[in-house]
Amino acid sequence: MYGWIWRKLPGGTFAKLVGCLVLFALTVAVLFLLVFPAVEPLLPFDNITVNN
Repeated sequence: MYGWIWRKLPGGTFAKLVGCLVLFALTVAVLFLLVFPAVEPLLPFDNITVNN
């Protein structure tokens, strides 16, 4: 997969490296701003009970 991305990005090595960093930053931003908040209500982490 990473080889495919590297081959598809235009430019030389430096431009491809910058492109990969931008793609990584966009992926992280989409996950933290859209995906994780949408999935958080479905996770059972708020229902914590302690049994003595």
